[in-house]
Amino acid sequence: MRGAVLVSALLPLHAQIHMEKITYGGWPNCIRLANGQLELIATTDVGPRILRLARPGGPNLFKEWPDQLGKTGGEEWRIYGGHRLWHAPEVRPRTYAPDNDPVQVDWDGRRLRLTQRVEASTGLQKEIEVALSTNRPAVTVTHRLYNRSLWDIEVAPWALTVCQGPGRAIVPQEPPVPHSERLLPVRTMTLWGYTDMQDPRYTWGSRFVQLRSDPDRRTSQKVGFLNTQGWAAFARGEEVLLKRFAFDPRATYADLGCNTEIYTNGDMLELETLGPLTRLAPGAAVEHVERWYLFRAAPGQSDAELDAALAPLLRQTEPVTP
Repeated sequence: MRGAVLVSALLPLHAQIHMEKITYGGWPNCIRLANGQLELIATTDVGPRILRLARPGGPNLFKEWPDQLGKTGGEEWRIYGGHRLWHAPEVRPRTYAPDNDPVQVDWDGRRLRLTQRVEASTGLQKEIEVALSTNRPAVTVTHRLYNRSLWDIEVAPWALTVCQGPGRAIVPQEPPVPHSERLLPVRTMTLWGYTDMQDPRYTWGSRFVQLRSDPDRRTSQKVGFLNTQGWAAFARGEEVLLKRFAFDPRATYADLGCNTEIYTNGDMLELETLGPLTRLAPGAAVEHVERWYLFRAAPGQSDAELDAALAPLLRQTEPVTP
């Protein structure tokens, strides 16, 4: 890990959460949270952004753009890397409002809250709250959008995790149902204008859909799903990042009905989830919760191998309810 430790604060031993202020990636004001099994680093110089997710001292599962690390200010939107909060549906320039300014930091000994200044161009304010488990490689990440404008805004919270390849996204298919038992469809799948279903980075299984990153393929691929199962995963080597999130059958979702989207270009892969489209009155807020779990596992490629590897992991996770 880059940078020198500036400040260290240790909670009571029973809490087992360590928080310290560090320099990371050229940003002097970053926060590291660790519990002995998992560590996260968030910068407070821009954002809100979570830059690093890893086992202590291990390789970062999140992708970083070295030429952008340490930069601040300006009107150009930068991807930076790591995990970010956007608002859907995606449209320029609203979605690409720069997050290049410092964020407000609140730490209560258990939760780290990072709050962005109000976006002048949108009237929206972004906030990410991180609650690290005391005894597991797990973290709850709560995303909030506040309407600070004078009029209603229809928007959906959109959580994007940029993962470092080589790796693959894994999204469950819906459980099979015989034709004789159900006549209506069970899910929607959304394709973009640049989606190529013959691209070899996809595997369209009967129980799982997979999308792989490939550093030699510099073309974008994206697909979205209405995912009632409430989970998706990123697998790299012997590490599996498993996300849990809510599905609300009463809600309307953006992008023709998506609460899960996966995207790749080169060696980066985004594992994205969305909350429902919500009409926010002035002063109101909407919240979207993800639970992240980092497991040691090496799922195979076939549906049977994936099910054998992932089913035991899912039983160790907690679903998110709407």
